Amino acid sequence: MPGTSVTIRFLSPALLLFTGITLGACSGGDFGRARDDFRNDDMHRWMGAEATSSVALKPSQFQLTDGERQLRDLAYPLIEPPHSRPAWRTVFGDFQPVASPWRQAVIFDRTAYGRALIDEPHRSHSSRYSQLIDDLRDDITRFELFYASAIPVLELDRKRNATLAHISELSPREKADAVARMQENSLIVQWVQQCLERRVSSYR
Repeated sequence: MPGTSVTIRFLSPALLLFTGITLGACSGGDFGRARDDFRNDDMHRWMGAEATSSVALKPSQFQLTDGERQLRDLAYPLIEPPHSRPAWRTVFGDFQPVASPWRQAVIFDRTAYGRALIDEPHRSHSSRYSQLIDDLRDDITRFELFYASAIPVLELDRKRNATLAHISELSPREKADAVARMQENSLIVQWVQQCLERRVSSYR
């Protein structure tokens, strides 16, 4: 019909424009994607400040070393509760700071993971076991990488602490920053430790 073809030709540009605007909006951080301003080398730097401030300590103002940056990057997936968000948001790289265990007043529920696993729709009971095995395997892999990263950082901090008293050129502010950074690193390792203990309890 002539009238129909006119309507289609008239609506098509409008639909294309609407689609273009919608997709453009998505690229700015919608649908759970991490915003571009979160994606940087120090995107997990906040962990040190969160850990120290939660126990009434001041964070260090020093720049992160490569090892310290890697320590924080590898710690983040381990402090996130398993299945704490929909899987599609994980795929899109959602990012959200997490409160340290010293600040959390909520009692840990070791049954939450199991209940979430059971409540999710599955084709069969074997797929639930498969999900459990996948989560365990992922955590073991992440922990091995984190552990390998944490050892040299803590070893360097041990040497740094031993030499602080013998370096006369350090100003009080520099010394305080060095001590604060060592506290940060130690607290982040303890943070991961506590989260892993909770995960083991949940898996059981």
